[in-house]
Amino acid sequence: MTAPLSGLLSRIAPLLFVVLWSTGFVGSRMGAPYSEPMAFLTLRFGSVLLLLLVISLVQRARWPNPRQGFHAFVSGFLIHGLYLSGVFWAIDDGMPAGLFALMTGLQPVLTAFFAHLLLSERITRNHALGFILGLVGISMVLLPRLSAGAFSVTPIQILVSLVAVTAISFGTVYQKRFAANLDMRTATIWQYCAAALFCGGLSLLTESQTIIWSPDFIFALAWLVLVLSIGAIFLLLWLIEQGAVSNTASLFYLVPAVTATISYLLFAEPITPMQVLGMIVTALGVILASRRKA
Repeated sequence: MTAPLSGLLSRIAPLLFVVLWSTGFVGSRMGAPYSEPMAFLTLRFGSVLLLLLVISLVQRARWPNPRQGFHAFVSGFLIHGLYLSGVFWAIDDGMPAGLFALMTGLQPVLTAFFAHLLLSERITRNHALGFILGLVGISMVLLPRLSAGAFSVTPIQILVSLVAVTAISFGTVYQKRFAANLDMRTATIWQYCAAALFCGGLSLLTESQTIIWSPDFIFALAWLVLVLSIGAIFLLLWLIEQGAVSNTASLFYLVPAVTATISYLLFAEPITPMQVLGMIVTALGVILASRRKA
């Protein structure tokens, strides 16, 4: 990759990642009525595996050695398997999506903590202030939605949500520490093998594997496979390799605000002045947390 192209990608990749990641709810919302959550995820991961395997074989991608493959397998279990299964299960069980999104605001804080322990990344004053602003901002964005919805949640839903957020937070740090600088095509195959085995096992144990192949479901599956599981995940892994994990994690603060905007554009869901202010506060928090000392 040439230097100008690499520089351009470095500038637009964070914004592109936030936009792509935020569209995940579109596919989930469209596909949920036609499939149980673990069956949906297993089909999604299996489709990605087949596509990446063909690409890797045609392009003769370099495969990781057994030790590298094991680390990629573990990071995939955490980032894809535990996290997404927790998201899909909790929301399918009745937990308000807005409340789950609010709980994901813990991710940058947890990631910075794990990065400090495993990677010796320093937690600066800018990090601390940025994380505080981010938490305040996402609360301002999501509070109007929560006040209009049901608050009833069960202890198991809260526990599963915390496990999911902790899994992706630790998984991004594990990826940086043990599975970075691998060929993303083949390393991601190992990641999705772990996720497919985990979600497939859960589906066999707890679900009927019933799928209704409607046009909406097919579109949702294609969207999640191509845009999220390949496009957004490849960007995430690239961002982790390029910079500090805590800075990359701070991007997740922007996801609830962008999701609210996309929801307004596609589904005419209203955005209140408080939410707009919260988006601005969140953006300031991300900028502050990502600043480097001269």
